[in-house]
Amino acid sequence: MTPSTRSLSWFVVLLAITLLACVSHAEEPSAKEATKFDGPTETAYFAGGCFWGVEYLLEQADGVVSAESGYMGGHVDEPSYEQVCSHTTGHIETVRVNFDPTKTSYEALAKLFFEIHDPTQVDRQGPDIGEQYRSVVFYASEAQKESAQGLIEQLVGRGYDVATKLEPASTFWEAEAYHQDHYELKGTLPYCHGRVARFDD
Repeated sequence: MTPSTRSLSWFVVLLAITLLACVSHAEEPSAKEATKFDGPTETAYFAGGCFWGVEYLLEQADGVVSAESGYMGGHVDEPSYEQVCSHTTGHIETVRVNFDPTKTSYEALAKLFFEIHDPTQVDRQGPDIGEQYRSVVFYASEAQKESAQGLIEQLVGRGYDVATKLEPASTFWEAEAYHQDHYELKGTLPYCHGRVARFDD
């Protein structure tokens, strides 16, 4: 075997190994796919400023199966981000949270929601200003409404001038794909959301 033939053989072997590694890697499930939950879930809807930060922080919570950014509360079907930002549709940037009720509770998630955004701000959250950033708990049941109302009363009792509204959940329109998992894909942390302890426990 000549030196050139030997080099070509090694090249072919290395190429085959590389291709096999790529195929193997492509077949591996992503972290989210590998942890898919097949049991019964419950759903909660929270709006507290830019949905990127709310989604990111709620998705980290124990028992949360998924969190998706979207729009709720408006009067236009399938609104686009541009329409929502134009303040002509009445929609609010909202996060839909699916959770495992055997691992966490609605109250625990609602309490976290009140701690990761400032519930005293009106039509804004930090530097983000506009009606689409309103603080709202969209309740899907009377039990959820009572739970959120109880937390608001606790905050008021602690001296907070709570601006958060309670409204019945309506159609949730999932936001565009580029809004989903924004901070996870970007590799950074939310700029206007962060946890602040507002309850005793």
